[in-house]
Amino acid sequence: MAIHYHCRHCGTKLGSIEQSSIHSETLGLNKLTERERQEMVAYDPSGDIHITSICEDCQEALERTPEYHQYDFLIH
Repeated sequence: MAIHYHCRHCGTKLGSIEQSSIHSETLGLNKLTERERQEMVAYDPSGDIHITSICEDCQEALERTPEYHQYDFLIH
């Protein structure tokens, strides 16, 4: 099982954790609401977990240009 992190706005791979067992509390997933969990966490048939987050570049772009919040995908 692996946990893969990707940016929700540009699709950049942020990193992966290769671990046979890990608790959701360790990842902080227990702090998400049910809606956030549905939007941000996906499981594939092989047992890997895919988590969407935000990369530093997209975070900076959103801070500089708040109008970008209306878009689901950013290209930089």
